[in-house]
Amino acid sequence: MSRIADAVRAFALTLGVFGLFFVAFLDSSFLSLPEIADLLVVWMVTRDKARVAAYVVSVTLGSIGGCLLLYSIGRRGGEALLRRRFAPGNVERARATFKRHGVMTVLIASILPPPAPFKIFVLLAGASGMHAGRFAATIAVGRGTRYLTLGILAVYYGDRAIAYAQEHGVTVALVAVGVLLAGALAFLLWSRARRAAAQ
Repeated sequence: MSRIADAVRAFALTLGVFGLFFVAFLDSSFLSLPEIADLLVVWMVTRDKARVAAYVVSVTLGSIGGCLLLYSIGRRGGEALLRRRFAPGNVERARATFKRHGVMTVLIASILPPPAPFKIFVLLAGASGMHAGRFAATIAVGRGTRYLTLGILAVYYGDRAIAYAQEHGVTVALVAVGVLLAGALAFLLWSRARRAAAQ
């Protein structure tokens, strides 16, 4: 797997923005390339900070595409695939979490770095019949937040952002989740206040 990962990384660096899309697509669908997309975002932004937005958008779109492919597989026959790919205990725990928290489970899993489970929730979203548009929007918000956070770290910390993200990945992800939830709450309160004023 390390040879495959090295080949994919070299290929991505050659293609730039399109390479990032390709790596994120593969990582979110058929292959597991832990942290390669994250590291590529940091590496590329460090070397061309002016293109941070292009890199973040590209890697996010690639991840959405890969997740939608996996989601569609889960929609067609996810139960059998879940049983083959994951231990029964992990499937039941993930299913219980998904039933309890629904879309928030997918959102948080899409932000957290490896080894936090993610693909099992993508398959569960498909198998449970979660609306495709809602699923794609959730992945866009989660992955977009994750990669934007890494891009900002790369702009301010350069190569040190790679080491920082590896050492404090969970903390960074949890802060991103907190900021995202705070923003969602603020928007909800603002919407309610606006509706009340209109009435």
